Amino acid sequence: MIVVANVLVALVALIHIYILVLEMFLWTTPRGRAAFGLTPEFAEQTRALAANQGLYNGFLAAGLIWGLITGSLSAKIFFLVCVAIAGLYGAATASKRILYVQAAPAALALIFVLIAG
Repeated sequence: MIVVANVLVALVALIHIYILVLEMFLWTTPRGRAAFGLTPEFAEQTRALAANQGLYNGFLAAGLIWGLITGSLSAKIFFLVCVAIAGLYGAATASKRILYVQAAPAALALIFVLIAG
């Protein structure tokens, strides 16, 4: 069970690394704009905000990776809860899709981490 939990934690970390890349480096590119449904003008105007947002996603990924490397149950739980809350907030304020991309994987990983304890 711990292996499944750790694979799910790693998947959530990888999702957030991908989000970091999209927000920090690809925001104004066709791929970045398509991922977030942005016009070129809006993407350019919000580039700095997106990079900041991407950095925070990177911190979430780093925390999850730290939990995996150290085996820290409390780190995994803390960062998965942070991801889930961020996903719920994003789904409520930005796009319902965030519920499935961010919150649901984090909640699933959290359930498995708690069961594997």
